[in-house]
Amino acid sequence: MNWKKTTENYPEANFLQSPEWAKVNEILGTKVIVREFENFGRALMIVRNAKRGRYLEIACGPLIDWHNTSLLYEVFAEIRKTAKENKCAFVRIRPQLRRTPENLMLLKGLNLKPSPMHLAAEHTVILDLTKSEEELLADMRRQTRYEVRRADKLGIKIEVSNTEEIFREFHKVQAETAKRQHFFPPSLELLLAEHEAFEDKAMIYVAKYENQPVAYGLIIANGSEAEYYEAASTELNRKLPGAYALIWQAIKDLKFKGIKRFNLWGIAPPNQPHHRYAGVTTFKTGFGGEIVEYVPAHDLVISKIKYIPNLIVEKARKKKRHL
Repeated sequence: MNWKKTTENYPEANFLQSPEWAKVNEILGTKVIVREFENFGRALMIVRNAKRGRYLEIACGPLIDWHNTSLLYEVFAEIRKTAKENKCAFVRIRPQLRRTPENLMLLKGLNLKPSPMHLAAEHTVILDLTKSEEELLADMRRQTRYEVRRADKLGIKIEVSNTEEIFREFHKVQAETAKRQHFFPPSLELLLAEHEAFEDKAMIYVAKYENQPVAYGLIIANGSEAEYYEAASTELNRKLPGAYALIWQAIKDLKFKGIKRFNLWGIAPPNQPHHRYAGVTTFKTGFGGEIVEYVPAHDLVISKIKYIPNLIVEKARKKKRHL
């Protein structure tokens, strides 16, 4: 299976359609299915056994030529077949397609319906790392640029590591962050699986002031794109620009590695001030870059009887969590 060739043919690919992500799920005991299509197209599919019902997840894929109508019908026939074989109530899919009227109509024509839940950073900020450091600084909001420079003057240092110990430390701090900021953090089991599968493609950045941790970030680099995938902070981050220093160091490191895009992974949708990402949106958009809106997650219903209870539960959960 030529994963590298797929990534070259589909530069929009990120780690959620990578062999490493497949390995993460296999480590966790989750069933992973990979289907190949023409021109090195690929669909990495994961069977999710949720309490509300089993479903097939395709995040940031499939990686195919979406303008090839005959191929689309072939691909979705295969996806439907795979879901039925694995007794899934539905398929949840969020392609790497920009949100346009044309793309939304395309999904509707495939009998997909908008999902009640999001999947894989549908609204985000992407920085163009082919720009020079001077251009990237100039693209920042004035306040963001000030905080980056203030961090340097304060002597905030950045440490980078991918040991198991730092992943465990990250989990502990993120659990404390989650209590303060009211979100659901990933499990230690998941983080350790990511550590094992991605190896040096997954790095923990730690911003420190006088040797005290201020902010943490899990950066995953795969193919042409890197993601600011998870974050955590201590109380010191309220008054110190640790997160600003962390992102700026990551930008410089990723540029050195030849990564072309830095996806800051998740901001609030427009005009939703109570969304759970509203607090980080100002921070992330301050770095400039392009605000990108992908098509929302869609569901392909396989069994209406099993899907409807799931729909009711997820709509209630979405409202409760301010998603």
